[in-house]
Amino acid sequence: MAKIQSIRGMNDILPHETPLWQHIEATAAALLTSYGYQEIRFPLVEQTELFRRSIGEVTDIVEKEMYTFEDRNGDSLTLRPEGTASCVRACEQHGLLFNQVQRLWYVGPMFRHERPQKGRQRQFHQIGVETFGMAGPDIDAELILLSARLWRRLGVDQAVTLELNSIGSISARQTYKAALVDYLSVYVDQLDADSQRRLTTNPLRILDSKDPSTQQLLAGAPRLSEYLDDESRAHFAELRERLDAAGLTYRINERLVRGLDYYGKTVFEWTTDRLGAQGTVCAGGRYDGLVEQLGGRPTPAVGFAMGIERLCLLVEACGTRPVSAATAPHVYMVAVGAAAERAAQPLSEQLRDALPALRLLVNCGGGAFKGQFKRADRSGAALALILGADEVAARQVGVKWLRDDSRPQETVEFEQLAAFLGRELALNA
Repeated sequence: MAKIQSIRGMNDILPHETPLWQHIEATAAALLTSYGYQEIRFPLVEQTELFRRSIGEVTDIVEKEMYTFEDRNGDSLTLRPEGTASCVRACEQHGLLFNQVQRLWYVGPMFRHERPQKGRQRQFHQIGVETFGMAGPDIDAELILLSARLWRRLGVDQAVTLELNSIGSISARQTYKAALVDYLSVYVDQLDADSQRRLTTNPLRILDSKDPSTQQLLAGAPRLSEYLDDESRAHFAELRERLDAAGLTYRINERLVRGLDYYGKTVFEWTTDRLGAQGTVCAGGRYDGLVEQLGGRPTPAVGFAMGIERLCLLVEACGTRPVSAATAPHVYMVAVGAAAERAAQPLSEQLRDALPALRLLVNCGGGAFKGQFKRADRSGAALALILGADEVAARQVGVKWLRDDSRPQETVEFEQLAAFLGRELALNA
């Protein structure tokens, strides 16, 4: 019988990989908490209509990429392809937006049926940040500065570039779309196939085309900045002033429009040249009309999301991965013989009571002394505690340092062991 494999593009995260994931998630969580953001969690599955109404019927996500199915009641359900719409739905459903300001974040898997490749999976994971009730450029700046601080904490700040743009109000974009379509219609036969389709469905996405010939045609196209409304111009100018005052370097990219229909005014991306074609590691912008679009009161909003898979690749590429020993046990308990095996667990529990920060791995499943010692060494532990029948009778343990050959093996009384480990491993009791 053939072995069952994971679904293509939906990958396992193995034990040797999880320390980096935990490091990124913990670093982001600590930073967001320090800025006053609160975590929110919502379901993996939503009503399909939520994403059709928010993302847009003619986007690639809705047209080609969503995992949509009918349940037993005949309802159309979708695995969430992104987090913003779910966050808005949850906030509106539970009354979190009425006359309130919210700073929220979430982490978890998203699902899109794309061609799997390095940095792009069908099940991928995002850390998302959403804010509600603040209309000014101050919160836009806070989000961008927060993300810049995260890059510094992860040690990847020299590998990323901030790209910034304003796509204006809905009415300004409609006027610009008409001008763009008029210009490109003359060259329709020279556009790539995706751009030809988008010319009648979502022409702004053509600006994001990676096709070289389409990019050449766009060089002479009307510029979105020339069509911005006064409010959007003022908003963008103040945002830039705030970023300049903070000393943050950025690049204006007038072809940056983002792929989702709900964006307006500020849009931004953090990009890198270290990951090949998948160069966007974080992206976001302002979506003031989305709450109303989903049935709520008009509510200003802005947020961003970052892909954890790509962040892992970027940390690896920059050589700033944390030392894996941070998750290795401090101590491995070697217990040889029935008496030692019976004594090992209660002694270990006493040590855990006395030293809550202690990472202690107890040998289970028996084995000879030599085999257990090999396991202790492979575990990455700093030292091994050795229990045999003689040690149990004398209420003592042997202490063998596994990473420091200069230290001789020593013997410690049961009653003194917690104090010894706390002192030698710098653990607070």
